[in-house]
Amino acid sequence: MSKKDISKKILLAEDEVFLARTFEVMLEKEGYKVTKVTDGLQALEELEKKEYGLLMLDLIMPKMDGFDVLERLYEKQNTIPIIVISNLGQKEDFERVKSFGVKKFFIKSNTSIKDVIKVVKSMTKE
Repeated sequence: MSKKDISKKILLAEDEVFLARTFEVMLEKEGYKVTKVTDGLQALEELEKKEYGLLMLDLIMPKMDGFDVLERLYEKQNTIPIIVISNLGQKEDFERVKSFGVKKFFIKSNTSIKDVIKVVKSMTKE
């Protein structure tokens, strides 16, 4: 699979069904192939099986939260670009997420889906 093909594959780890579906529809309209999972454990399992160009990650999820996912990916030196989209917005949360090499952190209540899509497009250019 070429780099261009992989850059169009997004893994979305989000347990809010409506939000996940909205992101899926909007991203697919932009030509992305979206795989949705609802917890951190599923996200790690999916990343073991397939290559993705981007991980969109919620922090508060069942079974394994986003912080644990970030920690495991960091330990494995996984270099997948990651966008965190969360309801958490404390300074400590930002700092903890950034320490794992995450480039973008959005607070759900302060961010439009269109703004997130713009960043996804800028991060997945070849």
